[in-house]
Amino acid sequence: MAAPGENLKIDKDRLWQSLEEMAQVGPGVAGGNNRQTLTDADAEGRALFQSWCEAAGCSMGLDTMGNMFARREGTDPEALPVYVGSHLDTQPTGGRYDGVLGVLAGLEVVRSLNDLCIATRHPIVVVNWTNEEGTRFAPAMLSSGVFAGVHAQDWAEDRTDAAGARFGDELDRIGWRGEEPVGARKMQAFYELHIEQGPILEAEGRAIGVVTHGQGLSWTQVTVTGRDAHTGSTPMPMRRNAGLGMARILELVDRIALSHAPHAVGAAGHVEVFPNSRNVIPGRAVFTVDFRSPDAEVIADMEARLAEGAAKICAEMGLELALEQVGGFDPVAFDPDCVARVRAAAERLGHTHMDIISGAGHDACWINRVAPTAMVMCPCVGGLSHNEAEEISPDWAAAGADVLFHAVVETAGIVE
Repeated sequence: MAAPGENLKIDKDRLWQSLEEMAQVGPGVAGGNNRQTLTDADAEGRALFQSWCEAAGCSMGLDTMGNMFARREGTDPEALPVYVGSHLDTQPTGGRYDGVLGVLAGLEVVRSLNDLCIATRHPIVVVNWTNEEGTRFAPAMLSSGVFAGVHAQDWAEDRTDAAGARFGDELDRIGWRGEEPVGARKMQAFYELHIEQGPILEAEGRAIGVVTHGQGLSWTQVTVTGRDAHTGSTPMPMRRNAGLGMARILELVDRIALSHAPHAVGAAGHVEVFPNSRNVIPGRAVFTVDFRSPDAEVIADMEARLAEGAAKICAEMGLELALEQVGGFDPVAFDPDCVARVRAAAERLGHTHMDIISGAGHDACWINRVAPTAMVMCPCVGGLSHNEAEEISPDWAAAGADVLFHAVVETAGIVE
């Protein structure tokens, strides 16, 4: 389809104002947001989004996982819609832009088309996916995962939060369960704009990240068992220190990830030692190793080297070892045609850009399984995200939204 002209742009000030208004719903304690999924604040944010969509002439669809679909009609009733969006839920101490930028930029695409009296052949649908963050109900990207057939809906609805509240019950409680079956919709394509959540674009001085791949992920829970003993009276050669074994394994994790630089990463964010007393040598350590790479063979290599190396370390130290795979997903390669439209849009608009691999999971990673998908990224200050101090500039937001606008409209097809 013909590419839009380079003068086709969104309303920068309106987009920023929408971001500011949504940030007033579920405010955090330090300038960000606490709008966790299926809370009263989430319900309020959904209602505000729906009111804006209806004011823009869209009809609102709602499925049985609470996913919201605001539709702007196209001229061809047989043409599949082009979908665009992200999520409105946040971390407990979340920023104002993670996910929200992608939803409200999608709305701004519709608003700007209305302003310019532009019709598209394909309908355009703006999506708010339920529970992308997974902070209240694990795992992340839960409802887009159900949509894509990754998770069973019954299993997803039975997820519980720390207080024991059930996902399905909370969805009913806030009144945002629809009747439409999940996954029934067919898509021409899906586009998601997101802040990078990393430091690369800002460090490289690029306004746009053209996301070609999403990293695969492997979580291995490691349990190292030694023997609790007194820290003062146990001779050094006679200790079976599970904490020391964990430390040596974590050094190994770092070496393994660095051997696959620059795209592979590895660390342990979840760490527990027992009995966790000042004067007791740890008898047990439990930690989860997080390996990520855009290459499935690299992930497999890292897993194998962890298993072999950890076994050797524990054998030398007289420790027992248990490994359990507790999570993961395969790397994602986004649709080449959709990615090319994003790249061409950045070039057409004169924005500095670079190809980039997403280090975080996004709804687009699941939707890529059922429809041609691509992502656009814009920088965030210092790469900081999942933090109330998360920050972007109006210019970065506008550049990302303009690239999104062009890619979506080119896919949807302008009617002359």
